[in-house]
Amino acid sequence: MIRLILVAGFVILFLIFSMPIMFVEWLIGRRNPELKSCSSLAIVNWAFRCVRFLSGAKVDYIGEENIPADTPVLYIGNHRSFFDVVLTYIRVPRPTGYIAKKSMKKVPLLNIWMCNLHCLFLDRENIKAGMQTILAAIDLMKNGKSICIFPEGTRNKEEGTLLPFHEGSFKIAAKADCPIVPMTINNSAAVFENQFPWIKKAHVIIEYGKPIYIKELPKEQQKKLAPYVQNIILETYQKNSENV
Repeated sequence: MIRLILVAGFVILFLIFSMPIMFVEWLIGRRNPELKSCSSLAIVNWAFRCVRFLSGAKVDYIGEENIPADTPVLYIGNHRSFFDVVLTYIRVPRPTGYIAKKSMKKVPLLNIWMCNLHCLFLDRENIKAGMQTILAAIDLMKNGKSICIFPEGTRNKEEGTLLPFHEGSFKIAAKADCPIVPMTINNSAAVFENQFPWIKKAHVIIEYGKPIYIKELPKEQQKKLAPYVQNIILETYQKNSENV
C-alpha cells in the first residue's frame, strides 16, 4: 500500500505543480519547437525515473547499443503493464512519441504532457481515424522523432504469450524508411497488474533487439513483418523469462 500511495501521490503532485512548467513549455514551443521537445523529454524522464524509484522496480536494460543513434526508430514492444511506458520511456535517446489509446487524451494535464512528447491517440474502432494516426506517426518519424507502439493493441493478460501483432503498426517504419527496434519486456506486470491495485517491488528485464531495416529483408519477410518481429520478441521473452 505504501508504494501505491507514494507513486500515486507523486504523479498527482507532479501534474499539479507542473502546470506553470506547461505554460513555459508552450511559450518555448512557439519560438523553438525542437527545444520544447528536448526540454519536455528531460522533464518527463525525470518524473518517470522518480516513479520507477518509488515503485521499487529493478530494471535490467539489455541491448541498448542496438538502438541507432543517427536516425529515428520505430520501437515495437509487447505490452503487459501500465509501467511499460514508464520503464521504457526513461531510456529513449531522442524525443519519442508513444501511440496510446484515444481514451488517454481525456486525462486532464497528463494529456498536455503527452502532446508535448508527440504522443498520438489511436482509435482502433474507427478505420479512417486510425489511418490518420498512422500518417501522423509517419510524418513525425520523417521529422526526426522516434515512435513507440505496442502492436498487440491492448495489454495482454496472459503471461508467457503474445497477442497477434497488428500489421498496420509496421507501415509506419516502411513508409518513413526507418529501422524497427524490437523491444521485449519481461515481468512488468509484477509491478502492478499481478496484485492490482497494489504496487510491488519487482525485477523487470527490457531487451532491445538488433535494428531491422525493412529494405534489407527478403521480399517474403517484408510482406510478413508482423509475425517476423513477433517471433523475435517471443523468443527473447522466453529466453529472459528464466531470469526474472
